[in-house]
Amino acid sequence: MDDSSTITAMQKPKRRSLMRWVVWLVIIAAIGAAIWWFKPLREAPDARIGRFQSAGPTPVVVATIERGDLPLVVRALGTVTPLATVTIRTQISGQITRIAFQEGQRVNEGDFLAEIDPRPYKNALDQAEGQLLRDQALLRNAETDLARYRRLFTQDSIARQQLDTQENLVRQYQGTVKTDEALVNNARLNLSYCRIIAPISGRIGLRLVDQGNYIQTGDAGGIVVITQTQPITVTFTLPEDSLPAILRRMREGATLETTALDRRGVQTLATGTLTSLDNQIDPATGTVKLRAQFVNSDESLFPNQFVNVRLLVDTRRAAVIAPTAAIQRGVPGTYVYTLNSDQTVAVRPVQLGPADGERTIIESGLDPGAIVVVDGADRLREGVRVAVPDGTRAPEGAVPARRRPEGGGGGARRGQPAP
Repeated sequence: MDDSSTITAMQKPKRRSLMRWVVWLVIIAAIGAAIWWFKPLREAPDARIGRFQSAGPTPVVVATIERGDLPLVVRALGTVTPLATVTIRTQISGQITRIAFQEGQRVNEGDFLAEIDPRPYKNALDQAEGQLLRDQALLRNAETDLARYRRLFTQDSIARQQLDTQENLVRQYQGTVKTDEALVNNARLNLSYCRIIAPISGRIGLRLVDQGNYIQTGDAGGIVVITQTQPITVTFTLPEDSLPAILRRMREGATLETTALDRRGVQTLATGTLTSLDNQIDPATGTVKLRAQFVNSDESLFPNQFVNVRLLVDTRRAAVIAPTAAIQRGVPGTYVYTLNSDQTVAVRPVQLGPADGERTIIESGLDPGAIVVVDGADRLREGVRVAVPDGTRAPEGAVPARRRPEGGGGGARRGQPAP
């Protein structure tokens, strides 16, 4: 082996050692860069403030407890239902010769609507009357003969059999005349059916048959539909829990005011009164049907229209009323946060009465004039200082809330105020 081969063999370990050092230097540089990159993020101060560790007072919105009258209203969805809907159908067969109504117009009971060709029925009436006159003449002749036979029989001039035969003939003609009278009355009735009149007052719908058509008694569609719209009713359902109060008021003879509103519940359509309720509760839904009646003079209620219903059951007089938004629920039960004279809040358990949407009756626990928190209560606990818009203060004589000692930890969960 020559010297050049020996030198080459000695240089290979040196190259491997140099490559290892280069690799380690790259790894160390990457680690250093990563430490430098993430170091500001780790050392950045946490700017978040704890739930009850705000540097200043907690902003809230407050309202004052008042004494007043609160209407006790139940709400439901209802359907406008007409008192009567009549499909006008023919009672005889014939051709329509006249249509006397306009689609959509209002009609009164007894107004003329349409006419069926009366000529066939006039002829039938004339025929029945002629037959009646003939049989009446036969009856009078038989009665005259009967009177003559009775005189002859008293004179013993004719046999008893001949008198009996004449009496039976008179009764026969009497029956015939009575049948003829019935035929005349029936013909007159059919003739009156040729003139179709409105059986109720209401609004005419769209015409179902045109003039010139031949109609029969078996036609299912009819000629037109009349719907009574003045007055009109609304049927709605209420939970069975609302039934005792309604029944009590009805037994007292009270008139329960009912208001119908549009689908959004914003615009008042009509005001009426509760008239009746169903005689049983639906076991499948636990609800009962009720019906209210409205004058509907402006026809703002339309048949089969969906409406929102507000039923005024009663009115609580001189009640302590609080905003429903102020009511909290948690471990103490139902409670509110009241504002103290030192701008701190206190937990006040309350007993609730009936509610009407945004207002609730307080049976006990609050007096009129107290100030309660209606917005921001989820950030509060006993003794927390609050900031109230416009510098609202608690009423004079309010007792300050007990404060927590400095360094007290932990915040209360919503609905679970800390002691």
